[in-house]
Amino acid sequence: GYSQNKDLSKLQEFVNTFEFLREKPENLSLEGYLFPDTYEFNREDGLAALIEKTLFNFNKKITQDLREQIEKQGKSLFEVLILASLLEKEVKTEQDKRLAAGILWKRLKAGWPLQVDATLGYITDKPSQHLTLDDLTIDSFYNTYKYHGLPIGPICNPGIESIKAAVYFQDSPYWFYLSTPEGKIIFSETLKEHNANKVK
Repeated sequence: GYSQNKDLSKLQEFVNTFEFLREKPENLSLEGYLFPDTYEFNREDGLAALIEKTLFNFNKKITQDLREQIEKQGKSLFEVLILASLLEKEVKTEQDKRLAAGILWKRLKAGWPLQVDATLGYITDKPSQHLTLDDLTIDSFYNTYKYHGLPIGPICNPGIESIKAAVYFQDSPYWFYLSTPEGKIIFSETLKEHNANKVK
């Protein structure tokens, strides 16, 4: 999108205006920060004006309470956004998002790979049921099967429900989850149980 120089200088202006953008690595796009919502735009609004509107909205939606909670947890807003983007792509209901968030933070803490199919979908543009074993080995920092930790950036622009779920996550005895083709999430405590659910 930023092919024109004036857009690039605008991007620098955004970083000066919105403090939250300073955590974002410079080489990454604004993906994750373009808050999904209903906006009114004028025909003559340029790209920069459209982006600015979504960033102002994002800044408003990330309340002081959310910011304080994130800081209390020793995380950055950028990390929370990345995790929220995984929830946005993988999980439908608010309750399931909070449980899945608890699992993913717990895996990170334990040094486990996240193994989130949606990150492979982001690289390959394939729905998770079309992913192959070869896809699991793709050399990309978005591949959460190959690389431990969070992917290097958000894989979509998460809504407020996913962001809140990432912050106000729920602890549980679960370590695994999978989703049925209908989008129902099945949680398991052990790999054995998880594999049995996969077979089902």
